[in-house]
Amino acid sequence: MSDPTRDEQRLSFGAVADAYDDIRPSYPADALRWVLGDAPVRVVDLGAGTGLLTRVLVGLGHEVTAVEPDPGMLARLSARSPSVAAVEGSAEATGLPDSCADAVVAGQAYHWFDPGPAHAEISRVLRPGGIFGPVWNFRDESVDWVARLSDLVGRKDGGAYKGELAGDAFGAAFGPLERAEFASVVTHTADSLVALMRSRSYYITAAPERQREIETGIRELVATHPDLRGRATFDLPYVTRAYRSARR
Repeated sequence: MSDPTRDEQRLSFGAVADAYDDIRPSYPADALRWVLGDAPVRVVDLGAGTGLLTRVLVGLGHEVTAVEPDPGMLARLSARSPSVAAVEGSAEATGLPDSCADAVVAGQAYHWFDPGPAHAEISRVLRPGGIFGPVWNFRDESVDWVARLSDLVGRKDGGAYKGELAGDAFGAAFGPLERAEFASVVTHTADSLVALMRSRSYYITAAPERQREIETGIRELVATHPDLRGRATFDLPYVTRAYRSARR
């Protein structure tokens, strides 16, 4: 079986939308405060998925419009957050009016965008001076068992992207790029760690033999690694990397 294409991966999540929403980590509120400031603003959550980031934004008092291309993911978002404006659209074609947003954010999604058309569309929906802020949660691979986990599950998934953006990454329509990082942990069991990996695009689109190989490897890692062996629960450390850049 050939490796999944990029489009197959980025549109693979709808089939597991409920599980994705239940098992994927949320985002530290401090990271969003750093991107957006403390005052409530109009935010477009681009590639919003099931609304993990949307719910943090709403909790911080922002007025949110969620844009998501996958109908299955969008349905879960709407069920969880019925008061949020949710529209089917993409980073390259949101369907939103010009200058309708004070900020655009993207949680765990920017690496799936087609940069040129997406940057033009983000610039169009932002007011002058508005902020674009992509955010990622990364497993902290400075921890040995976490690095071994990443070796096990493979690095072809979009989640393997490291969020390293150059200062001019968003093009001439945007000003200087700033970056900040925030640490967090999520407590897991062997079963929930397997469930987390089942929500990754590379697992979803992999052949059944490869899926079984991943699951077996995770359980062996938990059972044998000295940091995990004999523990019913353990903390998976994350680094949340956030960027912000103002539209010129």
